[in-house]
Amino acid sequence: QVQLVESGGGLVQAGGSLRLSCAASGSIFSINAMGWYRQAPGKQRELVAAITSGGSTNYADSVKGRFAISRDNAKNTVDLQMNSLKPEDTAVYYCNAGVVVTTAGGFRDEYDYWGQGTQVTVSS
Repeated sequence: QVQLVESGGGLVQAGGSLRLSCAASGSIFSINAMGWYRQAPGKQRELVAAITSGGSTNYADSVKGRFAISRDNAKNTVDLQMNSLKPEDTAVYYCNAGVVVTTAGGFRDEYDYWGQGTQVTVSS
C-alpha cells in the first residue's frame, strides 16, 4: 500500500509564508508527477502546482511568482513553499502523486494517490 502524509499547514497573517511537505511511503516502484491541490469552502478542488519526475513545473496563475514546488526523488517527497500569502489562499491543501507500483502479477501500473489534507488559513 502507498500513503501520502502531509505536514506544515497552519494559520498565518497575510504576507507571511508557510512551507508544506508531503512524504510518500509504501510499495513504491517510482513516482511520476507530484502536485498540490487545494479546496476552499464551497469551491471545487483546484490544481495549485505540479512537478514531473524530471523537475518540470506548472503553476496556477493565481500563485505564480509566490509559490514554489520542489521534490526529492530519492526521498519521495514534495514540498510547496508559499510566500506572500493572501486570504484567498485559505483552503485545505492536498498532496497528490502518480505512483507506479508492481502488481501481484508482476506488472507495473500507475495509481493516483492523495494525502489527507492540511488546512492553510491566511488572516487579513
